[in-house]
Amino acid sequence: MQMPRDSFPTDWSPPPVEFLNKPKKAPPAKKGPLEDLEKDPPDPNQKVELASLEELFWNMASPSQQAGTPEISSGSSQCYINNLDYLLQEKREQALEQEWEQLLQLTHPRLKSSVCDDDDDSDTEAVLMPEHRMLVEKFSVSLQVISPVHPGETVFLPRRHPLPCFLDSSRLKPHSPLEELFLRSSLPEQLSFLHNGLLSNLYLHAADCPQPLLQWLFQLLTWPPETSSRAFGLLWDLSIDGLFRQPDEDMHFWCPSLQEVKEVFSILGAYNPALYPQGPFQHSTRVLESEASLDSQDPPQEVALNIKLNYIYKFLILCLLVRPASYTDASILDLMELLCRAGLDVGLCLLPKTDLQQLLLLLLERIQEWPGKLQPLCCTLSWVSDHHHNLLALVQFFLDVTPRGRQLRSQLSLVIIARMLGQQESLPFSAEKTQLALLSQLLSLMRPSSLRQCLGIETLPSSLGQHSKASAELDYKVCYLCHSLLTLAGVVVSSQDITPNQWGELQLLCMQLDRHISTHIRESPQAMHRTKLKDLATQTYIRWQDLLAHCQPQGQYFSPWKDI
Repeated sequence: MQMPRDSFPTDWSPPPVEFLNKPKKAPPAKKGPLEDLEKDPPDPNQKVELASLEELFWNMASPSQQAGTPEISSGSSQCYINNLDYLLQEKREQALEQEWEQLLQLTHPRLKSSVCDDDDDSDTEAVLMPEHRMLVEKFSVSLQVISPVHPGETVFLPRRHPLPCFLDSSRLKPHSPLEELFLRSSLPEQLSFLHNGLLSNLYLHAADCPQPLLQWLFQLLTWPPETSSRAFGLLWDLSIDGLFRQPDEDMHFWCPSLQEVKEVFSILGAYNPALYPQGPFQHSTRVLESEASLDSQDPPQEVALNIKLNYIYKFLILCLLVRPASYTDASILDLMELLCRAGLDVGLCLLPKTDLQQLLLLLLERIQEWPGKLQPLCCTLSWVSDHHHNLLALVQFFLDVTPRGRQLRSQLSLVIIARMLGQQESLPFSAEKTQLALLSQLLSLMRPSSLRQCLGIETLPSSLGQHSKASAELDYKVCYLCHSLLTLAGVVVSSQDITPNQWGELQLLCMQLDRHISTHIRESPQAMHRTKLKDLATQTYIRWQDLLAHCQPQGQYFSPWKDI
């Protein structure tokens, strides 16, 4: 078969474009070489001089380009439109402008920032019309949310190097040349004894371990983890070894006193004017660089502080287990206040507190006068912090695994709610009224409108933008406080052993929760903190209703028309 021929015409040419074929107006003094070639066709025997590249560009340029370009003399070195001299001159002008601008900024440093701010403000005002601004404010979402983590308190101040802890060896008599060398050595050399394990060989199996050595090891728990871990291990081994080597009737177990515990916390950087009226515990000299070089690779400061505190907590737990009567009730209350303040440090908010919870639970069980010390303890702990979320975290330090723990959680939550609402002095904390009845009196004061009056600003700003911003900030604070108070109210109810006799009080709490809190919260996509508060109120209501269903008196099932 014969292949079909190409259907594309051989004499095809593109359609003419008018604006490309417009006649170009060349300078009158010059004639292009192409025009000369068209008028006088060259003789084949005559040599034709080709046009230069510059002249071809000139003839092909548009009239506007030709008018804006200076006259170019052919055959010279300045034959380009953007010649070298022109570029150099432009570069010099730009450099001169930059110098003047830098000089102006040095003379008036605030001029540029103010001008830029004015330009930005003017642009924003020009772009955002009043109706547009109202639309943006209507659908804007606030970034303020109720944080699940408490803000914490600044309890421990950071230290670059640990404070020196000197061993008081004035009353110690060496029993061997190695022990004499240790007692006469300087602090860095004594620390090398500890790191190399020589102290274990000296005192681990000795008949009697000197008390100054135990006190020195207890103070070394405040050093970086590399040293504190070895000090804790040796202190624990010496204490346990002493228990097995001494008879029960003549046992001498060293426990740090309350003042020694305070000094250890002060060495860590803690300072509280109420606990240290004479000022923070300080040493006269700082640690040497050679002493601190033993701990060159340390974990982050918060983690290191948590490790040191856990060593202290573990040893105090051992002391309370071996000697239950080692502290009086007054000392226990002061020690619990100190431990609770330390647990609220801002650097420890996200770290577990298992050892602290175990120690607080053990201290609570060692109080002799109970429940006589319950109300004084709750009043003391309720002033550990001024922030409601920190006080909520304080309640969570105490586990509800023992009857005393549940009593303390319930009473402390009630005292904190009364303090936050300004009712701590007027509310009667007596045995005549149950805790549910007292909570019923406080729940009516927890409505958002009442909290707004407590936290309200005296005078709101007059301008519309500042007024709306201050009102949104106040609304967030109100919801944040109500969220903490409602969580504490849930702790009060969950710590109770609800009996059928308390069914009416719990039912009244459910009615007040729905009437004073749930119905007063208006959810909005611009305020997610209201949604979180509404969710908590709903969950609390469902939980209380579930308790009502389990503790309802039997008479309510069989005689619903009893009062008719």
